[in-house]
Amino acid sequence: MNWRGKPLVSLETIVNLIGATKTSSGLDVYARLDEGAYPDKIKVPDAELEAVNLHGDEFHPEWNYRIKPERLGHVATSGVTSA
Repeated sequence: MNWRGKPLVSLETIVNLIGATKTSSGLDVYARLDEGAYPDKIKVPDAELEAVNLHGDEFHPEWNYRIKPERLGHVATSGVTSA
């Protein structure tokens, strides 16, 4: 079950619950299902991963984090390209 106590029985249910999210500060969330196919198990070099400016939250930083703009002097270059 999700945080609202509703069973996550389908992708439609999940997308609708995400899309119904609103914050007290006025943020409205838009969600849609992306059924695209994407490569998996891509190996990212340690140096490239280190260049990502991640900031973990106090509560479960392994799940909750922010990605901030690139730090000066650090430019991530990936060998992965999109078609």
